[in-house]
Amino acid sequence: MTLPARFTTLLVAGLVGALAATAAQARSDASFMKEAAQAGHAEVEASKLAQTKAQRTDVKTFAQTMIDDHTKVGEELKQLAASKKVDLPAGPSITQKGELKMIDAGADAKFDERYVKAFGVKAHEDTVKLFQEAANEAKDPDVKAFAQKTLPGLQHHLEMARGLAGK
Repeated sequence: MTLPARFTTLLVAGLVGALAATAAQARSDASFMKEAAQAGHAEVEASKLAQTKAQRTDVKTFAQTMIDDHTKVGEELKQLAASKKVDLPAGPSITQKGELKMIDAGADAKFDERYVKAFGVKAHEDTVKLFQEAANEAKDPDVKAFAQKTLPGLQHHLEMARGLAGK
């Protein structure tokens, strides 16, 4: 192989590698947006259920805050995803749907505890972790900025939920 042919081969290999890395990064950012959408849908559905089943006023107030805040963030996420040509899921994941059924099952007297534990604390711990990773590692600057902007609100939700769980 001549020197120019080797150079061309190396250049093509480098470009293919760079394109593959860019595609993987785009998939990673798209995965974040999809997981964030599912988490938001699950939070809204659980909180709507809490609006009808919760017995404690503070739990109902928390649930309304979750509906309002997660709906707003969901709309922002839809706009971001559309601008990146990413199709978002229209509802929670299968696992989250199972968790929704679990908090709805059982004695109504224990609903508040199940909701706060599953969708107040645990779901927000998972979502905060998801957003922290995107805030640090997203390759797309718009995706990274969205995660960074949204993270403090999610951390506040987690603090609120932990306060409810302690009562």
